[in-house]
Amino acid sequence: MRILFLGDVMGRAGRRAITERLAPLRARLKADLVVVNAENASGGRGCTAGHAQLLLDAGADCLTLGDHAFDQKDMLTFIEREARIVRPLNFAKEAPGRGSAIIADARGRKLLVTQALGQVFMSRPYDDPFSALDAVLRAHPPGGMVQAALVDFHAEATSEKMAAGHFCDGRASAVVGTHTHVPTADAQILPRGTAYQSDAGMCGDYDSVIGMEKTEPLRRFITGMTRDRFTPAEGDATLSGVLIVTDDRSGLATGIEPVREGGRLAQAHPV
Repeated sequence: MRILFLGDVMGRAGRRAITERLAPLRARLKADLVVVNAENASGGRGCTAGHAQLLLDAGADCLTLGDHAFDQKDMLTFIEREARIVRPLNFAKEAPGRGSAIIADARGRKLLVTQALGQVFMSRPYDDPFSALDAVLRAHPPGGMVQAALVDFHAEATSEKMAAGHFCDGRASAVVGTHTHVPTADAQILPRGTAYQSDAGMCGDYDSVIGMEKTEPLRRFITGMTRDRFTPAEGDATLSGVLIVTDDRSGLATGIEPVREGGRLAQAHPV
């Protein structure tokens, strides 16, 4: 199975890039399934129901969220109706929606998509992500009832992301980090067969400070004072992510390559 995973969609620039470029990118990469992190799709904080539907209509088969999952209040009800949206497993137990989903490609092959939030340097103490992932992966071993399993680990610290990768090695097809908006250069297959990259990067304008227009972040760093709200940069976006190839029998990865399409970053086009 060929799985395209794209990192955090950032504001209008990211949404525009998805709607204009995802379909031809998917065709060129011959991706069987597409998973997109929609954590920052609406003004850089969360995702509205309308923007989630826009991304799904543009070709995403599943959307993951993150720590801003419910910043846009209509997501509280939309996520209950839309089974293709995944919020973090270790969010509050009373949170609506689900922490994992099973989606199928055109041939009927099934992919488990799940997400967990890291604890290190995050804004609030979330439940233990490792025990949450352990339960889901035990119930859905790749190569069994699902042909593959993808973990979106939404966290600040690369150390915690790497620990999650090794914790899931051999039990998930892929563990890919999100949240920091900067693509890392460590795409690899771990010793027991799990594809891994610390961060997929963002789908947004990289002439920015992690997707935000530069003026206000610079002011705060330089002066320590706040004047305006952060607003997403709206220039040409780079679609950033990874293409993961898995073996249907074992559920393990046979390849992982970075994807970078359009915008300012050096391009990366898997074959």
